[in-house]
Amino acid sequence: MTDAINIRIEHSFTSISPANWNRLAGASKANASVPYNPFLSHAYLSALEESGSATAETGWLGQHLLMEDADGFLRGALACYMKSHSQGEYVFDHGWADAFERAGGRYYPKLQCSVPFTPVTGPRLLTTDGRDPRPVREALAAGLKELTRRHGVSSAHVTFVPADEMPAFERAGFLHRTDQQFHFTNEGYGSYGDFLETLASRKRKALKKERRTAVENGITIDWLTGSDLTEAIWDQFFAFYMDTGGRKWGRPYLTRSFYSLIGERMADDILLVMAKRGGRYVAGAINFIGGDALYGRHWGCIEDHPFLHFEVCYHQAIDFAIAKGLKRVEAGAQGEHKLARGYMPVTTHSAHFIAHSGLARAVADYLERERRDVEETSEFLAEHGPFRKGDRQDD
Repeated sequence: MTDAINIRIEHSFTSISPANWNRLAGASKANASVPYNPFLSHAYLSALEESGSATAETGWLGQHLLMEDADGFLRGALACYMKSHSQGEYVFDHGWADAFERAGGRYYPKLQCSVPFTPVTGPRLLTTDGRDPRPVREALAAGLKELTRRHGVSSAHVTFVPADEMPAFERAGFLHRTDQQFHFTNEGYGSYGDFLETLASRKRKALKKERRTAVENGITIDWLTGSDLTEAIWDQFFAFYMDTGGRKWGRPYLTRSFYSLIGERMADDILLVMAKRGGRYVAGAINFIGGDALYGRHWGCIEDHPFLHFEVCYHQAIDFAIAKGLKRVEAGAQGEHKLARGYMPVTTHSAHFIAHSGLARAVADYLERERRDVEETSEFLAEHGPFRKGDRQDD
């Protein structure tokens, strides 16, 4: 870059202008060329912090990189945290940490650049509209590498990175890791029935039966968004979240106040799919509405019913995406069971800088083999999807 620049660190989103951040993150009409990703908005990221969900006390100390020009204009940014553990990340490096510490190293703390508790791909190297993004991206990637060295920490990890940002990280010496998610692609369907017609007959019949069975016990489904999201509704949904989260993770990540804050700040970007039986809600899933996608996050229930999880999380999400003309549904991390329900394999990317040369070599060797495995698995699964031959979705 020819312009004079300065990269500084902010520890809290309360110290960052919402307007400036949203301009870079695609959460402002001033940057309309970037599809809106609700998880990158100042409202979402600050709610994680202000609610006590992602703070120094929970192992997420803000180390956000802000890149300014000589006039103090914000040209680039990277949301980053100093982590004392590897929880809530969805790209697993526990094996790396164990190996390094058994060899006498200290893996934690480390730097983690991501949206906490959110396995959704989105811009990480945030840049202004109307400029060549490459110089800013490369400066931020180099700045993150330098921050890793200055802090004397083991590593820096940037997860769920868009493919077009990976070259900037690789040129800065980061290692490339891949993984797999399952997304539904809306091929311009007019209805869920139109989507079903693209499936093999046996798969189509199975999904019809599954959806009927899910609501057999007097269950009805509601879509709640905007002004529907009252505090009473959040109380009910949080009870679902705590029940399922407590059984699955041991300690749920998000606090009750987080839901109040996002309900206050971004209610029109939220869809709750709620299942009701006997006059009360018994299960629900939270989704976030982006510029071109619906993002399913987590679900919970206080009653178990056959196939209700699939109905609330996957089928209803497809219904909503088709109704609203959204291009795809991203249904969270992992889950080969999504394949039979029309969610096809998609490769995700992450970038990792390992300061210790020995550990870096070992991780690089592992990642090379892992990338081949991910590619082969994705190809196999794509060939065994539910679509009729010739109608298979390609992402």
